[in-house]
Amino acid sequence: MAANTPAIPTIKLGHDGGSMPVLGFGTAPDPPVPAETTRAAVLAAIQAGYRHFDTACLYHTEQPLGEAIAEALEKGLIQSRDDLFITSKLWCSDAHRDLVLPALKTTLRKLNLEYVDLYLMHWPVSSKPGVYEYPIKKEDFVPMDYRCVWEAMEECKKLGLANFIGVSNFSRKKLEDILAFAAIPPAVNQVEVNPSWQQKELIEFCKANRVVVTAYAPLGAVGTFYGSNKLMESDVLKEIATRRNKSIAQVCLRWILEQGIAVVVKSFNEERMKQNLDIFNWSLSPEDHEKIKDIPQSRVCEGFDYTSSFGPFRTIEELWDEEV
Repeated sequence: MAANTPAIPTIKLGHDGGSMPVLGFGTAPDPPVPAETTRAAVLAAIQAGYRHFDTACLYHTEQPLGEAIAEALEKGLIQSRDDLFITSKLWCSDAHRDLVLPALKTTLRKLNLEYVDLYLMHWPVSSKPGVYEYPIKKEDFVPMDYRCVWEAMEECKKLGLANFIGVSNFSRKKLEDILAFAAIPPAVNQVEVNPSWQQKELIEFCKANRVVVTAYAPLGAVGTFYGSNKLMESDVLKEIATRRNKSIAQVCLRWILEQGIAVVVKSFNEERMKQNLDIFNWSLSPEDHEKIKDIPQSRVCEGFDYTSSFGPFRTIEELWDEEV
């Protein structure tokens, strides 16, 4: 842990013990960057104090993340692989009963690890097997057999290849469908949460069902193809940040933590990496929360790329079950 950096708190996961650092380091590059850039950024993040790293088959960052982990061990920056919490995700073309386990084994091979701490279904849709591309062709979407895919996810946990399993981008209704038959309930639902998309009802539903929410796009996904500057340009957030001598990013991240959930944030800039860690030894006031509550609400990641005139979800209203 870097000097003067508070230890990152953890949040309890699942029904069988275990925990996850509440602050994770994201590795989804947009636009894509060389593998060496990702490897160096992860190594710098480990040196800064991050212990939770989020990747996915889609991001093409599993291998450089694995290389950075190996280097961190070699240099003594961490004592063992168990010092880290690693999350990866199942891509839509592998979201079929017989492809889930092979997909995770491929992920583990790229990471050069024996297990991941958390494995997530990336989106609640499947696509034509064997085709790894984004955006997915509209004619390649197929309805997901939630029960079959989830049973295969459960098998990954039973085999010890994933300590925890969960979902990403699931609405309350879709998560409720999984919970209705799951022998092992999802430990996590990773979704967009930030002051301009606060997800109060989804968070309450997840807490009631002991599913931890992890927020992505906590700063509005600035710089991505679907991102927005609305948070960084918010007068409300600017005023709070100025008054507290913090950055807008720090205010957003602190606000998310105070919802009792986890968050994944991405910055390959070393100074901002360190700033994003400085969110644990102060808090927002009730007045700050009241002001943030009134920020106009809209999604940054609307999910149009996961809709298709061929189905299964023809509109974003269908994709999110009207949670738009």
